[in-house]
Amino acid sequence: MEKKIIAVVGATGLQGKGVVNALIKEGSFKVRAITRNPDKYQGKADDVVQGDLMDRESLTHAFQNTHGVFVVTNFWEGADELAQGNTAIEAAKNANVNHFVWSTLPNVEKISNGQFDVPQFTGKAKVDELVKNAGFANYTFVQPPFYFQNFKGHTAPQRQQDGSIGWTLPIDPTKKVIHMADISDLGKVVAGAFLNPKKVGNGSYLPLAAELNSFNDVLEAFKANGKEYTFNQVPAQVFSSFFEGAEGVAQLLAYFESYTYMGPDTDASIQMAKEISTEPFTTLHEWIKLNAF
Repeated sequence: MEKKIIAVVGATGLQGKGVVNALIKEGSFKVRAITRNPDKYQGKADDVVQGDLMDRESLTHAFQNTHGVFVVTNFWEGADELAQGNTAIEAAKNANVNHFVWSTLPNVEKISNGQFDVPQFTGKAKVDELVKNAGFANYTFVQPPFYFQNFKGHTAPQRQQDGSIGWTLPIDPTKKVIHMADISDLGKVVAGAFLNPKKVGNGSYLPLAAELNSFNDVLEAFKANGKEYTFNQVPAQVFSSFFEGAEGVAQLLAYFESYTYMGPDTDASIQMAKEISTEPFTTLHEWIKLNAF
């Protein structure tokens, strides 16, 4: 029997790449990478098709003859996530897609009653209702966590005023409130969702969280791998003056402290994501060991 096709939007990004790799490794589906620049694609997908979240026609064409699609948008590229999400939904409906998987995040505005402003979370969450009302036979929400990869990116340890290397942030380092994982592992959850539509195809939320950590846990994990880092807690209003965009980071961390990264009452969803995942998740300890610091 010919394998059903899964289309992966954003196949060159960290999330999309992980989805392509997990689906190829699992082997039940054919994988179609959707990217704005197919000529530059170097991944493992079975085929690659041009598609753009700003262009419904190109996406409708890219989704033709597919069983399922995985869609992710990029807030940091200045995306209008509501518009892009809507375009992807319309294209998927036009192409008669059976299973729509949307990469979303908690609705911080709703969870905190407007106390915290975290647009990179809330903007994605506002697309959820459109997905729910679109009439797909199957639809599933996956939620990426704080990436371990951030420790080599925007949350890399920095030289501090006292000469040590570490972090200065407006968060209590003893509070276990940050859901974390290797972002490549999101693909294992997405592959599991496509394989288990009866279990999770009716609007289930599947948050990827290998661990729930405090910053002290992070310090311990690095220390166990021979890296001594420091942590300095500062008030949010002080931190907010450090650099452009610092106020947004302060809002995000304050939300974590109050409600955790994934928000309240998410333990059962996190457990379900682990159960349907095609493979176990990488731990922070393992990830540090694999990534030379």
